[in-house]
Amino acid sequence: MPRSSLFEPTRDASPAGSEGLGLSQLAGVLRRSWRWIVIPTALATIGAIAFVQVVSPRYTGEAKILLESRDTPYTRTAQERGEQPQPIDEQAVASQVQVVMSRDLAREAIRRLSLAGNAEFDPGVAGFGPLQRALMMIGLAKNPMERPPEERMLETYFDRLTVYPAGKSRILTVEFRSKDPHLAAQAANTIAELYIASLDAAKTDTARYASTWLGGNIETLRTRVAEAEAKVETYRASHGLIATGGAGGQPLGAQQLGELSTQLSQARTAKADLAGRAKLIKEMIKDGRAFEIPDVANNEIIRRTVEQRITLRNQLALESRTLLSAHPRIKELTAQISDLDAQIKATAERVVRTLENDARIAEARVESLNAAVDAQRDVVSKGNSSEVQLRALEREAKAQREQLESYLARYREASARDAESAAPADARVVSRAITPETPSFPKKLPIVLLAAVLGLLFSMGGVIAHHLLGDPDGPGRRRRHEADSEGEAERPAYGRQPFAFPEASLALARPGAAATAQAGGSGAAPPVAEGAAPTAEAAPARPTLAPAWTEAAEAAATSARTSVPAPADAGAYALDPLIARLRTGAGPARSGAGRAVLVIEAVPARRLEAGLAVSLGSSLAAGASVVVLDLNGPACGADEVGLTDLVAGEAAFLDVIQSIPGSRLHAIPRGFVDAAILAEEPQALAITLDALAQAYDWVVCRLGTPQARTAREILAVAGSLMDTAIVASDRDPEDADLLDLYALAEASGAAQILVAQDHAAAALAPEAPAFADEAMPLRLSAA
Repeated sequence: MPRSSLFEPTRDASPAGSEGLGLSQLAGVLRRSWRWIVIPTALATIGAIAFVQVVSPRYTGEAKILLESRDTPYTRTAQERGEQPQPIDEQAVASQVQVVMSRDLAREAIRRLSLAGNAEFDPGVAGFGPLQRALMMIGLAKNPMERPPEERMLETYFDRLTVYPAGKSRILTVEFRSKDPHLAAQAANTIAELYIASLDAAKTDTARYASTWLGGNIETLRTRVAEAEAKVETYRASHGLIATGGAGGQPLGAQQLGELSTQLSQARTAKADLAGRAKLIKEMIKDGRAFEIPDVANNEIIRRTVEQRITLRNQLALESRTLLSAHPRIKELTAQISDLDAQIKATAERVVRTLENDARIAEARVESLNAAVDAQRDVVSKGNSSEVQLRALEREAKAQREQLESYLARYREASARDAESAAPADARVVSRAITPETPSFPKKLPIVLLAAVLGLLFSMGGVIAHHLLGDPDGPGRRRRHEADSEGEAERPAYGRQPFAFPEASLALARPGAAATAQAGGSGAAPPVAEGAAPTAEAAPARPTLAPAWTEAAEAAATSARTSVPAPADAGAYALDPLIARLRTGAGPARSGAGRAVLVIEAVPARRLEAGLAVSLGSSLAAGASVVVLDLNGPACGADEVGLTDLVAGEAAFLDVIQSIPGSRLHAIPRGFVDAAILAEEPQALAITLDALAQAYDWVVCRLGTPQARTAREILAVAGSLMDTAIVASDRDPEDADLLDLYALAEASGAAQILVAQDHAAAALAPEAPAFADEAMPLRLSAA
């Protein structure tokens, strides 16, 4: 019947085409490929040991430098004393790392350490090879000896020097590597000292440059100051802007105007005072109180006159008591008093006239002072325009003077800092390098351990990658040849055309077989799937498979060509009813697929010429295509592959399917890989069996020694993939081991479970039910 090809383009029969490896499967893959892991790891470890023993050790000297501002108030300038020093940030530290690795400092270090002529650093000491000499002769390479020694060694010097900041601190670590431990420590200390000396020199050079520049400019500035001050004095003299030595420093004209203004104010005050006093005295004279005027009262004559007037008034009052007003004595006294009053009034009037004269004098003075002030004001106003230019000249002279004084102060400070060690460097060595006793390279134990770990990891990774990706040209996938008894058979290329079976048919000659084969006859090969093209060339001949468990099949094929048919119930098993139960039992999982049968052979080999699986396959091969798989038989040799290699992805179908000469029966041995792979890779096993069921009518799987743990694990996985599970045993049906094996097969999930007993066991237990008479699968009684 038509059936699809075994190798369909859309199917991936390799485990690599599955969803990957689980953790449980990964351990099995690594355990089966332990040689591919141990050998590379051992080689890597041995190579690392040889490397650390052969390579020359190198020592590392380490010095540490602290970056900090070391300026004290005594070494700072007057302007810097009031400022806070700038903190050293990460960018400044990184910049100082580049300063330590500068070429100028490297050349000085090479000279200081006398590295010229040292074979470790000078490439010209050891000479040049023939190839390099030839390149130099034809001009393709330059002669290193033509360069200065320091230039030749710069590359090696920088390879051995490492400078880096310690974390986020302001400490620079200077490391230098060399084969000589003393040179390594000396080089680290020398580089640190040269770096600090370069900082000192930079500060000294800056101060020296500043003092030189200031000294050259001070003389020029002095000349300019003298010229500016001379211009001020000349302009002041030419424009009459001579100033006195007063505090104000005003010009003479302005001072004169000020004095005139002061005198004018005083004259006006005196005039007003005199005019006021004269007016007041006039009013007092008019009121008859002239003797109350201070100027009149203070007059000696007026004072005596006033005293006489007082005396006469007293006498008048005394005489008026006894005399009348017309009395001569009264009249005499009254006349004398009137005369004294006239004298007092005349004196007061003279005072008034004196005050009025003084007031007129003051007024004349005010007028003259006004005229003088007006004239001086004109002089001052005319000098203001000249004074503006004078002030400009004075400002220029003052600026020049201040600049000169500033330069002089800075020149003195720069001159003081010009001397060596006047300003300390902003760094200091906090840890000097000491001669190392332990080499920094190679670290023998870490390198060996690292090489071993890397070899182990890479080996494991290679094994896993090989398992997942597959390698069609690998050592486990060797092409084999197959040939039948009449010549080489043609087979299609893997993955492109269906598998072609040998045309020779196999007839069972074993006692108890279901049918006999015609001697020399040949059966037709299974039809090719639609759309598949035949192969263009014949596959190379492959050696025939001859494992121990297929010898009976070859013997059966030979007997079928030379003997007569045997009865169906002869031999150890009755195959005709068994085949009938297989054909009428549980159907295949898919339409058009072959039937899968699992034969669990619990019969000891010494009591059986050939197992039931081979006998059953030989009988079924008389009229159908059959392949027999050995699940846990003996392992193949290192150069042979089988079912376990196919499931593990180490072989292809064409590599493992072997033909039995003279028959249509094909066989797949167990393989080189451990049989536990079948239980560890259930998905790969399912894909393999499904692919075989698409190509063959019957897929017969043999499982021997079911008491073993591996066999039980395979049964638990493969049982659910089978249409029928047959337990071949010679034990009594009530045997506990047989009951346990039957329960295990039933628990595996097989669609149909049968128990087949050989004739010897039937003779010992005649009460056991006949297999051919059972209409349903045999159920063993636990009683």
